[in-house]
Amino acid sequence: MSDRDDVLVDAVGLAAALAGDEPPVLLDVRWALGRTDGHEQYLAGHLPGAVFVDLDAELAAPPSPAEGRHPLPAVADLEAAARRWGVREDRAVVAYDGGGGISAARAWWLLRWAGLREVRLLDGGLEAWTAAGLPLEAGAVVAEPGDLVVRPGGMPTIDADDAAAWDGPLLDARAAERYAGEVEPVDPQAGHIPGAVSAPTASNLDADGTFLAADALRDRFRALGAAAGAPVAVYCGSGVTAAHEVAALASVGIEAALYPGSWSQWSNDEARPVATGS
Repeated sequence: MSDRDDVLVDAVGLAAALAGDEPPVLLDVRWALGRTDGHEQYLAGHLPGAVFVDLDAELAAPPSPAEGRHPLPAVADLEAAARRWGVREDRAVVAYDGGGGISAARAWWLLRWAGLREVRLLDGGLEAWTAAGLPLEAGAVVAEPGDLVVRPGGMPTIDADDAAAWDGPLLDARAAERYAGEVEPVDPQAGHIPGAVSAPTASNLDADGTFLAADALRDRFRALGAAAGAPVAVYCGSGVTAAHEVAALASVGIEAALYPGSWSQWSNDEARPVATGS
């Protein structure tokens, strides 16, 4: 299996897996910053059998200035949520959202962090599924309870002190204008962690919302100083879009650590330095 196949599945491949003897658990993670209608979108139409996942309530602990806007959930809370979704030790999981996987990647990363290896993203999300002529269903799905035991540590993480002293590429996955400090819509200070490199998550995707081809992604990350075998870390605003960057890196064989607190934690600490400009 290639690195890409370990991270992504396309719509046709997923449809075939769902028709098999051991279909994967499907997680619908529709969420966007400033929007609260993800559940309503899910109820209107989702992949058959998919369970809705609430990113704010289930994929994060409550926000705080000390921990950021989307701290990692407590182990017991994540385990209870994953079991509600029907996640089992012996079944694969596929997460998706409305398009490019930006929010679904948070579920992908957390379940990998929890020790589950058979987790993938639907490349292109719901849009790719419907573009392939595949069906949707409406209404809520209640899954048979799962049995996942969360074993944290399956994915590398760093904290603010690690980020400050990071010896290697530290990728900032936010939009370039937020990195430069030109705008800051949600966090208390504008700018970036000194030494970080601008690497917007949106640039991991093609125009149709699918991941760039492996060679193009590999070239992108090489230009940013990130390559297999070297220490790479990623942060964003609150640890959500950075998970997508970690997935993109993993799809070309590059392991990267996630800084979960990200800019929302860093910028709330007045003792931390802030850089601006490109």
